[in-house]
Amino acid sequence: MAATFDSDAASLDQRTAPPDRGSARTYIPPRYRGDHSGLFRSFWIGGFESASHINRFGIRIDMVSATQHAEWVEEDYARLAEWGIRTVREGARWHLIERAGNFDCSSLIPTLEASGRHRIQVIWALCHYGWPDDLDILAPRFVDRFARYCGQVARFVADHTDGIHFYTPVNEISFLAWAAGEKAYIHPYRDDAGRPIKDQLIRASIAGIEAIWAVDRTARIMHTEPLIHVLTPRGRPDLARAAADQQAAQFEAWDMLAGAMEPQLGGHPRYLDIIGVNYYHANQWEHPDQRLRWEDTPRDPRWLPFSSLLAEVHYRYWRPVVVSETSHFGSGRGRWIQEVTEEVARARQAGVGVEGLCIYPIIDRPDWDDPDHWHNSGLWDLHRRPDGKLERVLSADYAASLRQAQARLRVRSS
Repeated sequence: MAATFDSDAASLDQRTAPPDRGSARTYIPPRYRGDHSGLFRSFWIGGFESASHINRFGIRIDMVSATQHAEWVEEDYARLAEWGIRTVREGARWHLIERAGNFDCSSLIPTLEASGRHRIQVIWALCHYGWPDDLDILAPRFVDRFARYCGQVARFVADHTDGIHFYTPVNEISFLAWAAGEKAYIHPYRDDAGRPIKDQLIRASIAGIEAIWAVDRTARIMHTEPLIHVLTPRGRPDLARAAADQQAAQFEAWDMLAGAMEPQLGGHPRYLDIIGVNYYHANQWEHPDQRLRWEDTPRDPRWLPFSSLLAEVHYRYWRPVVVSETSHFGSGRGRWIQEVTEEVARARQAGVGVEGLCIYPIIDRPDWDDPDHWHNSGLWDLHRRPDGKLERVLSADYAASLRQAQARLRVRSS
């Protein structure tokens, strides 16, 4: 991995190495100037919700369609310009692209064409919790099917767009294994298969990365996981080990991909390219599940600054870090983005290699289990018009707070 991460292929000497690709180099962040990113076209990233799993009621959700982003991607991208957002997170929907072993990538065309017209760089999530109906996640063929799918998408994207392409093979391996394999919350509704599902997703991710690199040697890979902080409850030293184990579990997927844990899965440092951290107000808690209340004033003194969590993950792996998801909801949106931005600026000033901050979602999204409940979590709320179109309505308070946050980041990081 090159010491700096320009978007030009010439700077990515790792990406023109022999097929085994060797071991990734330690990443030393450059001196930052303003809100510059050494990885992406813009430091600020717009995230479009793309979950496509089967929810707890047995219904396949499709957030790209539910928000009408598939229909209005041209307008959605046009709105990003005034916010200096030239990089986005999008999802390729595996259940639409592969059917009965046949591949049809036409669902990607509107996004690819719009991104070209608006000079938008796309980070593609290839599995956002969903896969084809005929596929069992624990079956051996899952890995091979996923690899073929990744290769097909990478070829299609490379044929239709220029530049360096970015992919997230599986969004939040740890959360998906927990929700589908421990809590029976989403398909396949297991409560006894958390580790087998996590292992399978690691195998699939590695196979998928190799399939991507086979057709696109310069492709970059971002692995996204929740970034958390878990505390021992007051007066319960008997729970200290359990709390520490819960805290440490957040690193398992990254460790496995790097070959530091469960090496029989095939991990290697070359697979751990970019670290994506997903961070929300509920990401700090007392073991097992008592949330620390971010919204309280004064706040619980045990709350750790986000900058500290970013530093921990950066120095653990020496990889570039991206805040790949963050947002709040309702009236707390503005306060949240200002605090997160301030913490990101503090981390960057201290030498932590944070290369991007993704507002996720950039447009509002409905609840996974109740399509009539909207979270009011985007920069734009969605209001249904009489003709059925979901009109994008800018949240004025959130917008004002974001402008202030962007200005402060430019000053703090200069």
